[in-house]
Amino acid sequence: MSLPGGALRLTAYVGESDTFGHRPLYSEIVHRAHAAGLAGASVFRGIEGFGASSRVHTARLLSLSEDLPVAVVIVDAEERVRAFVPELAELTGPGLVTLEPVEIVRHGDAAGGAEPRG
Repeated sequence: MSLPGGALRLTAYVGESDTFGHRPLYSEIVHRAHAAGLAGASVFRGIEGFGASSRVHTARLLSLSEDLPVAVVIVDAEERVRAFVPELAELTGPGLVTLEPVEIVRHGDAAGGAEPRG
C-alpha cells in the first residue's frame, strides 16, 4: 500500500472503560477501521487527562483510575478517512474526534511491510 504525500489523521478520544457491546470501544474502532480497509490504526493509553466531564483521570499510584484517556489514531488518504467518519460517529456518540492533515514521508518498508491494495 502506498500513501505518498498528503493524508488525513483521525484521532478519537475515548475512555479506557468505554465499551461497545462486550468489547472495549477502542478495540471496536480498530477492528472496524481494519474491516474498512484503512491503512492503519493505533491505540495510545494516556497517563492523565480530562475531558467534557472536567474530572481528571490519572494513573498515579495514590489515585488509581479505571477510566484513563485513550486516543485511537487512524491515518489514510483523506477520502478514505472521511468515509469512515459516519461509522465512527455511531460508535463514539458525543465524544471528541479530530481530523488533521498530515504528510506521509515513509510507509511500510523495503522488506514488503506494506501490502498493495487491489
